[in-house]
Amino acid sequence: MILLTGANGQLGNELQNLFKEKNIEYTPTDVAEMDITNPESVKAMFDKVKPDIVFHIAAYTAVDKQEDEGKEIGYKINVDGTKNIAEAAEAIGATLVYISTDYVFDGTLTDGEYMEDDAMNPLSEYGRTKGLGEELVREISSKYFIIRTSWVYGNYGHNFVFTMQRLAQTNPRLTVVNDQYGRPTWTRTLAEFMVYVIENKVEFGTYHLSNDNAGTWFDFATEILKDTDVEVAPVTSEEFPQKAKRPQHSVMNLDKAKATGFVIPTWQEALAMMLENEAKKNN
Repeated sequence: MILLTGANGQLGNELQNLFKEKNIEYTPTDVAEMDITNPESVKAMFDKVKPDIVFHIAAYTAVDKQEDEGKEIGYKINVDGTKNIAEAAEAIGATLVYISTDYVFDGTLTDGEYMEDDAMNPLSEYGRTKGLGEELVREISSKYFIIRTSWVYGNYGHNFVFTMQRLAQTNPRLTVVNDQYGRPTWTRTLAEFMVYVIENKVEFGTYHLSNDNAGTWFDFATEILKDTDVEVAPVTSEEFPQKAKRPQHSVMNLDKAKATGFVIPTWQEALAMMLENEAKKNN
């Protein structure tokens, strides 16, 4: 039995669809069913479900808000919540799958790609709390997967793809940052890898999982809108100030994930499949 946290988010919905396709037994939870910041609430759910696998994807992801008004709640969810989940999973011998982020890195590596064992040095409060969550998982759990991902989008919830499409409906010209490098990740690819590591009894540890190839947000936006008449223009990060510092170059190496035998589509292929799914959904 899989216990899923954060079931109502874009990755949570993707995972639920995948579980149903594969006839995998699972219990979905979000804050209404289990408050991960409350140890008693967590224990009650674990006692009830008795999971042997926990997919912990619940997180506070309002990156800019977490720099000020969201700082306290971000810490409670991303750090205290992860500690509670890790302790509950370890107490019953469950395997923990924890989703982390490229924001744990400072993005100063302009030549090469971040490896799983590179030192974390987050620039933002969000990155800091997710990094602390990682440390707690490693400290508490004897059976765990930490999967770092980046630039997540999918067919459910709010994300960059839908934002670009919405803005394109009313703007003939859009400006998008062209000096932040990374790898977009389709939720379907990420969900499939999460299930793959369990089904194939992959070695425990930390993995990077995004779609293959790298690019900038400008590259991503250009591909999203390539079949429209909208002009996409590149700008620098300085021209688009945000509260939280983003890593400028957060391309994470995928060799370890590939070595498990998992086949990773390029982000261009993944985007095409996601858009095709969206077109089918809307017809």
